[in-house]
Amino acid sequence: MADNSPVINLAFTGASGAQYGLRLLQCLVANGCRVNVMVSKAAQVVIATETEFRLPGSKPAMVEAFTDYTKAKPGQVQVFGREEWFSPPASGSGEKAPLVVCPCSTGTLSALATGASNNLIERAGDVALKERRKLILVLRETPYSEVHLENMLKLTRMGAVIMPASPGFYHNPQSLDDLVDFMVARILDHLDLPQTLVPRWGESAD
Repeated sequence: MADNSPVINLAFTGASGAQYGLRLLQCLVANGCRVNVMVSKAAQVVIATETEFRLPGSKPAMVEAFTDYTKAKPGQVQVFGREEWFSPPASGSGEKAPLVVCPCSTGTLSALATGASNNLIERAGDVALKERRKLILVLRETPYSEVHLENMLKLTRMGAVIMPASPGFYHNPQSLDDLVDFMVARILDHLDLPQTLVPRWGESAD
């Protein structure tokens, strides 16, 4: 991949909604982005439970699986393990990139709100906050407790974008894929990446 290709850090955590993250990964690859992927152990369970996509256990096999799934070019998708502290997302001196946590569990939300860095996903979030980089958290939980709401408010004040997986219906969705695409389109908009998944408000669907 060319050095000027946009770089996006994408983390999957253990909340329901793996389809959002997988579809987002497809769209990032289609946009020519290089994607650094991080997958928690809980996310691997969720992906296996909610989708037909089977994610192998080893990192090289994960890279191959994601590459095949998204039709990515060689090297376009990289996978980093939970304790790869020398990976680019782990340091502010690494390659500058936004971080999207999709889906984002309330446990990850809590860790980010308190500055925990017990694994690479949490560290990547801490880096995004301290470096004032774009951090998008796609929460998938209902209802929210007072603790959840306090953590969301705290992170919003730090500069994160809290984007609950709450798709709209004004585009007249015809399938579950349409609902997934609605959320992915909103994420792409916030990443300043082009998308044709859903017409923007006021635009024609034609």
